[in-house]
Amino acid sequence: TNGKTSTATLLFDVFQNLGFSSALISTVEYRIGEEIIPSTHTTPDVVRLNQMLAKAVEKGCEYAFMEVSSHGIHQDRIEGLNFKIAGFTNITHDHLDYHKTFLEYLNVKKRFFDELPETAVAITNIDDKNGNVMLQSTKAKKKTYALKTMADYQAKILEVDFDGMLLNFNGKEFWTTLTGKFNVYNLLLVFAIASELGFEGNEILQAISKLRRVNGRFETMKSDSGIFFIVDYAHTPDALENVLDSINEIRTKNERLITVFGCGGDRDKEKRPKMGNVASAKSTLAIITSDNPRTEEPLEIIKEIEAGVEPQNFSKYTSIPDRKEAIKMAIKFAEPKDIVLVAGKGHETYQEINGVRHHFDDKEVIKELLTLMGK
Repeated sequence: TNGKTSTATLLFDVFQNLGFSSALISTVEYRIGEEIIPSTHTTPDVVRLNQMLAKAVEKGCEYAFMEVSSHGIHQDRIEGLNFKIAGFTNITHDHLDYHKTFLEYLNVKKRFFDELPETAVAITNIDDKNGNVMLQSTKAKKKTYALKTMADYQAKILEVDFDGMLLNFNGKEFWTTLTGKFNVYNLLLVFAIASELGFEGNEILQAISKLRRVNGRFETMKSDSGIFFIVDYAHTPDALENVLDSINEIRTKNERLITVFGCGGDRDKEKRPKMGNVASAKSTLAIITSDNPRTEEPLEIIKEIEAGVEPQNFSKYTSIPDRKEAIKMAIKFAEPKDIVLVAGKGHETYQEINGVRHHFDDKEVIKELLTLMGK
């Protein structure tokens, strides 16, 4: 599901801004107050997890914000923990290599809510059709948030561009440097959780206004010649579509949108054609390349992605298996004001090929190529 890492990280940052020492357990990193520990799994195993929480208590942390993955629920990694609040962002096509069917995946997520005690609060996004499903059998207090439907926590987007957004949450206006509709959902959940923890609206929004973007999540940079780059972790059809829609809502349409992306090897294959379809339909040019091929043949993965491109979009895509060459091609093709989205890896600093992890950082590669090419 999308939004977990951003929401957990944003919550951690908001509570640091509010003056509380907190812990964070997420895909990108684990944090105990100021200490940063590299992350191995979204949700670590039950022993490691409890060790970290115990250490957080020892260090005087008052809150812990944690991403709970479907694998973590299914493998009982969160067994015995007493959650105060559970938030549901959305549920999309992901990890079907592990859960086999969407319904099984949905039920695993639902189990987390079913097992909450009466003392907890369950907050779900009811713009997602499965938001209400999560609340069906929970004993927790139920709260909802949404942009499109009536909910306890309601958001409106007043203005949006690449520098940020002017938003209205439950009647209060504020500015944030985060951008894109998906971030409105993330921030609204942060606002809802902090409110349910007893904080006052204006106080929360002040802390939210100070937030910076999450590493590798819709991160923007601009070249000297005025080409605009966005690096994002989007690696599911839905996440990619969200990012492309957010860019298309902001761009004035004269600029071209060039998307560089691939799909990971040894993972859910069903999403490959869908990603080819979305990227070619919503970009001026889509460049299909390698993500982390792992033990699969990169060209085979690319073929499966290409299978989803519709005939009317055949002229809008090309394939370059070498990721660095693909980014280079995007830069070569881009003119001032054009937008280049490099998707799929975000914060990752490696590329896994044939079981070997090579150093590879999308942001670094972009900067290096810009210098080399004088753009």
